[in-house]
Amino acid sequence: MSELKYYFSIFLRRLHYFLIISVIIAAVSAIAAFTLPPAYESQTRLLLEGPQIPSELASSTVTVGLAEQLEIIEQRLMTRANMLDVARSQAVFKDIRKMTADEIVDAMRARTVIRKAGGRNPTPIMTISFEARSPRIAAGVLNEYLTLIERQNAEFRTTRAGNTLEFFQQEVERLGRDLDEQSARILEFKTENSGALPESLQYRLDQQATLQEQVRQIDRDIATLRNQRSRLIDIFEATGQLTEEQNGPQLSPEEQRLQDLQLQLDEALSIYSETNPRVKMLKARIAQAEERLANAPAKETPEAAEETPQRRPGATTLDLQLSEIDTRVSMLQEQRGNTEERLKALSESLAKTPGNTVALDELTRAYANIEQQYNTAVDRLAQASTGERIESLSRGQRISIIEPPATPDQPTKPNRILIAGGGMVLGIAAGIAFVVLLELLNHTARRPEDIIKRIGVRPLATIPYMRSRSEILWKRLARVTIYLAILVGLPAAVYAVHLHYLPLDLLADRVMNKIGVRW
Repeated sequence: MSELKYYFSIFLRRLHYFLIISVIIAAVSAIAAFTLPPAYESQTRLLLEGPQIPSELASSTVTVGLAEQLEIIEQRLMTRANMLDVARSQAVFKDIRKMTADEIVDAMRARTVIRKAGGRNPTPIMTISFEARSPRIAAGVLNEYLTLIERQNAEFRTTRAGNTLEFFQQEVERLGRDLDEQSARILEFKTENSGALPESLQYRLDQQATLQEQVRQIDRDIATLRNQRSRLIDIFEATGQLTEEQNGPQLSPEEQRLQDLQLQLDEALSIYSETNPRVKMLKARIAQAEERLANAPAKETPEAAEETPQRRPGATTLDLQLSEIDTRVSMLQEQRGNTEERLKALSESLAKTPGNTVALDELTRAYANIEQQYNTAVDRLAQASTGERIESLSRGQRISIIEPPATPDQPTKPNRILIAGGGMVLGIAAGIAFVVLLELLNHTARRPEDIIKRIGVRPLATIPYMRSRSEILWKRLARVTIYLAILVGLPAAVYAVHLHYLPLDLLADRVMNKIGVRW
């Protein structure tokens, strides 16, 4: 009980501090509560609807989640430019021309409240409310907000879809050019290496085998002709004649030569075409032989032969046959040289084929990759075109107004009793807190217990200060005067400041605009 009396006595000593703080705060709160202008609040509710066309049939290219879309709407709405435009177009504040841009933006944001549904799977609903000095302004600001939201949402979605479409159009054009350039490279490479391409490899291998067989056949023919020539010479030198006489008439050298040329032509036609130089040469020689045979004199009879001078039998025939054999050998050697040149060219082309195969495969792979990218880009371009069409016709996600802004009939704020009562409670709490703080900061020893705690010595006796009757009277009079001055003078001073210097309602409004909280 003594402790309570002690602390109560301390409180009475600090009562003037308590009164100053609590009276000032209570007076400010009461004056502000009853001078604050009425506020009207209007609200609207928006619903973000899903696409109207099923995504299985056609999907939009603007794929934004519902929660993300609501956040985008809020951030785009609360921009500085939008706040300034709406505030000035609706004349939201009385002295808006005297306000700076920052003050207008802070005041608009403080008066705008946006609420979204919470939870794990929230419904995409957004509630927007605005507080203004008149019902018309509150509803007008919300209507402006709705106009901005719908326009900006449409611009956002159509612009995004258009950018996607433009991107894939550029991709298709770029990949088309790359595809044409790669096709030109492949064509140029095939043109430069037309004789050593992998697709003609088997044909050239077969041709090489045929030519090698032709060379071997020519070598055999040449060897046969040379053996024949040697045998003719040996037989003639041994017997004096070429061969034994045969039954029936013998062919003349020209006829035998013509027959040999015909055989050679038949053999050449089995290998070459009509336009081959060798075939043409054989045809020309056959024509010459036929012409000489037609112009040759008739054969001599045995009687005429006996009258001619005697010479070694068969010498002329031997010379003709040896000449014919030499001519055929020469032609076969020429044919062999041409065949070897073709074999050499084939060998070179076959040697180049592996490298050309690798290079052509690389070019083909690059072409296939570009073609795949091109086909993918064309497919995505079609999807982007469909998505852009969906957004231009507003068939994708859209915002529906489920509760339009209403013009309020009664002011919704301020709650004057709550503000005044809250200010009084806050003043009392602040005054008590200040008194407690002063006591905690004061370390003066005022009781015997304080002396014992400080120096550990118990005092023998406590002698109180004895005041005279007049001192007590004057002290009480001074206290009453101070208390009256605090209780009457401070509220009057606060009210004078409100009337002649700075209205407290304006001050409170500015503070609430700064902290973003309304009463």
